[in-house]
Amino acid sequence: MAYSKKTRELLEEKKIVEGERVRVVKGKNVFEGILLPRPEASGASSDALIIKLDSGYNVGVKLEPGVTVEKLGARRKPEALASVKLSSVKATRDARLPSVSIIATGGTISSKVDYETGGVSMLMTPEEILANVPELARVASVTRVHSPFRIASEDATYKEWQKIAVLAAKEVNSSDSQGVVIMHGTDTLHYTAAALSFMLHNLSKPVAVVGAQRSADRGSFDGAMNLACAGVYASSPIAEVAVVMHESESDDYCIAIPGTKARKMHSSRRDAFKAVNAEPLARISPDGRLVELVKELRKRGEGKTIAETGFEPKVAIVKAFPNSTPEVIDFYVEKNFKGLVIEGTGLGHVPTSTLDEKDSWLPSIKNAIDAGVVVAMTTQCVYGRVHPLVYANARLLYEAGVVYCSDMTSETAFVKLGWLLAKFKKTDEVKREMLVNYAREINPRIKP
Repeated sequence: MAYSKKTRELLEEKKIVEGERVRVVKGKNVFEGILLPRPEASGASSDALIIKLDSGYNVGVKLEPGVTVEKLGARRKPEALASVKLSSVKATRDARLPSVSIIATGGTISSKVDYETGGVSMLMTPEEILANVPELARVASVTRVHSPFRIASEDATYKEWQKIAVLAAKEVNSSDSQGVVIMHGTDTLHYTAAALSFMLHNLSKPVAVVGAQRSADRGSFDGAMNLACAGVYASSPIAEVAVVMHESESDDYCIAIPGTKARKMHSSRRDAFKAVNAEPLARISPDGRLVELVKELRKRGEGKTIAETGFEPKVAIVKAFPNSTPEVIDFYVEKNFKGLVIEGTGLGHVPTSTLDEKDSWLPSIKNAIDAGVVVAMTTQCVYGRVHPLVYANARLLYEAGVVYCSDMTSETAFVKLGWLLAKFKKTDEVKREMLVNYAREINPRIKP
């Protein structure tokens, strides 16, 4: 314990040790909960007691004149506070419920608090996850749990997408599983969902990609409900890849968003994921109800699902902004990149007819295209679509060979371009296929 000498002496006097339940009174405020060890890396004062409240949140109360501390209950091991450690827990089977398979890859949804550092770590095993989410067991029977890796989503690469796709295809093709739930960190969840939307060819069963914005030790933990809703979606008639997350900040419904149309729109809110330029596929309640919101949905079939996992890693997203230099395009050409997604302004613009010619991106873009690089254009506006024929500058880019990606998000265009570059050999083929609607990535008509 890294508390100050004064604090340690007080605790010794009260015969209080870490893991015990305490009551701390400071003025009119009363705090009851479990006394936690103070992490070395904590930003709290060494004179402040750290208490886990019944709500799941932690609070630090500085010991000052007038503050009283009282021992209330027996000791619990600190490592048991964040999660249930049951190594003997196995995947549950209930013949009365639909069967689903789980692929656990890490992220906040499978995280726990490390009380040595005070931070959140992705160390929970699939068995621990199941032990902590009884909500899932009420709506689905878990056939198998795979954990090919456990990493933060920002550490994932296309190689991890490929591993997930192969496992997902295997489970979809199995006779004893009605669908697949993929547990994933939220930061890049939408990239993985887009990748699976392209890589899982002839998908015959539902695949839900699910995460959590809040860790399991918090009262506002959203992962349990999200996972239950994902289980409902994975046993539904809809044979599409979807991101399943909270629809609002309340614990009422989740929505299933097309894998190519999902985007994380907030860093911490529980309803961070929204459908961009599209409607959600379905609204789901954690008790098992699912309402389809789109008329034309791909439904379950008997065909075999194939994992087409080819991906060209030398693809990049480049953002245009005032005073941005075209040298960034030259850099990627020199590094032998095969594809670039330019996140342009408005309808798909970059500095073009600048007062100073050296500031124009047009010569560098033409050079990239002449070198065989596929250059695609999206908008940084998030909502809406790009259009090459409204303004003169965009016409110049279009005439130079830039592919305008309709209403695709930048993330989806990036994933699709990398996938197509591995699938087709000729740049003209790739450019043509960028405008083919494979998995709802292009919406011909955007509703208000």
